[in-house]
Amino acid sequence: MNKLSQLAETLIPSEIIKLGNEISERIKQGNKIYNFTIGDFDPHIFSIPQELEDEIVKAYRDKKTNYPPANGIVELRKAVASFIKNHQGLDYDANSFLISGGGRPLIYATYRTICDRGEKVIYPVPSWNNNHYTHFIEGEHICIETKVENNFLPTAEELIPHFKDAVLLALCSPLNPTGTVFTKDQLTKICAAVVEENKKRSAGQKPLYILYDQIYWTLTYGSSVHYDPVSLFPELRDYTIYIDGISKAFCATGVRVGWAFGPVNVIDKMKGILSHIGAWSPMAEQVATANYMQQYGAVNAFLDTTRSALHLRLTKIYEGFMRLKQDGYPVDAIEPMAAMYLTIRFSFKCKINASGETIHNTSDMTSYLLKEASLAIVPFAAFGADKESEWYRLSVGTCKVEEIPEMLEKLKSALDALKNN
Repeated sequence: MNKLSQLAETLIPSEIIKLGNEISERIKQGNKIYNFTIGDFDPHIFSIPQELEDEIVKAYRDKKTNYPPANGIVELRKAVASFIKNHQGLDYDANSFLISGGGRPLIYATYRTICDRGEKVIYPVPSWNNNHYTHFIEGEHICIETKVENNFLPTAEELIPHFKDAVLLALCSPLNPTGTVFTKDQLTKICAAVVEENKKRSAGQKPLYILYDQIYWTLTYGSSVHYDPVSLFPELRDYTIYIDGISKAFCATGVRVGWAFGPVNVIDKMKGILSHIGAWSPMAEQVATANYMQQYGAVNAFLDTTRSALHLRLTKIYEGFMRLKQDGYPVDAIEPMAAMYLTIRFSFKCKINASGETIHNTSDMTSYLLKEASLAIVPFAAFGADKESEWYRLSVGTCKVEEIPEMLEKLKSALDALKNN
């Protein structure tokens, strides 16, 4: 076989896709699976806003099918700027925004724009894909293994020792895969340290930039509040690149409209990179999103409905896990804070199942849950965490409320077989 590029030969395949293939095979065999793996929505449960759907259809009928501008149509950039100002209080003009086909190309472009080969990139784990993006740009991985007592978010004390000579700090809140959020105190300490680090650097030295992925920021529950770097420290405006879009807030993962915003000099370079890749969002979807986001009443109503529906599912499953914990099962969970994810734990290593097989590691437990409980979830190891971590991500975008009791009962039966051996 011919040898390929170093990148192609060394890129780690997606663990979620691998698990997804196994799930698909079981479904083909007629098994019912509670598939809570993918960070996506079942459109029959969580549809995109009707107004947005209507605008998309209208845009195609109006023949909006040509190339869009490299940075996105101005109407959409203005609409997004208004949305961010009204809902988040951040005041950026339209030229500070870059539209793309979802958030992924924008994260890639941020890495490519800021980082050179061998430069230090700091990111916590578990987190979504930062290990892969750092591999793409051949950066030096500074990987911070986070702790449950901090809700799997990095602390200033963990990050600061690595700031020297680093060029990018990749943060996400609400966090994928945990659904947890930075507290104001946590993020304030981190941001203050970045400000101080950049004051130390000479004029010819790259600053330390923050990539702030806030794609889930509209989905917070209860007393949880979303905080961001520039709101806390306006002097970070020149060093922070935000990643956002409609994928999660509006259940529109397949519509592919994402945006980044930040310092214009960085955004312009990102635009140049993406223009060569052709990673823009389709013209019709851009026109439709621009028109929809100006329908303020519809937007706010949809956000409220989506938050309530996701929170209901997360809460019901969380309460089920707490009942299992109270009954002596070695499980745990973090109370839902944000996003569409529940952080759960199974501590069954060295237990023997009904077939006499021992649960040696996380992989064994994942397979057991799929086989015996029909429960498909993703271990934190798939997000860069320690391979022996007992924590998992459970995603509720495909969850039917009426199936939660039967899912929990089936899980209890499967755990009984381990608990009693």
